[in-house]
Amino acid sequence: MAVYIIPIFIVFVLVFSLFKKINAYDSFVSGAKQAVDLCINTFPYLVAIFSIVELLQASGLSNLISSLASPIFKVFGIPSELTEFLIIRPFTGSGSIGMLSNLFSLYGPDSFVSKCACVIMSCSETTFYVVAVYFSTTKIKKLRYVIPVCLLSSFIGSIIACALCRIF
Repeated sequence: MAVYIIPIFIVFVLVFSLFKKINAYDSFVSGAKQAVDLCINTFPYLVAIFSIVELLQASGLSNLISSLASPIFKVFGIPSELTEFLIIRPFTGSGSIGMLSNLFSLYGPDSFVSKCACVIMSCSETTFYVVAVYFSTTKIKKLRYVIPVCLLSSFIGSIIACALCRIF
């Protein structure tokens, strides 16, 4: 069934465009032009985020922050093994997936730590990446409360995730 989803979607869009009397090809070409502009405009922001993540990991700063934050996270019921994962998660999705894979290797996929990491992965977002991409395209410069609220929400979600994993 999954093999048919994309062809069915394409046929649906074409039929819908015929029904609404919209030129589907011109709309597609216009969207593709906008996508090129979007890539050019967001590229510097993405390079900055990827550079920061790489510098955090290569310099060992993420390990230092992790060791300092571990006791604080433990007070909230978050296992100390997840501290570095929680620090990297707001920056990079692919780095988080790599760390999740390492957690599976070290502790097993059915362990408490791995279950918590999976739930945290699904209830949190790559905040800095999203802010870099979305706010760079909308030209919004006033980010006073956006990042702190997003990070606080992710942290609260992580606490709830670990609590739920304890219960279930």
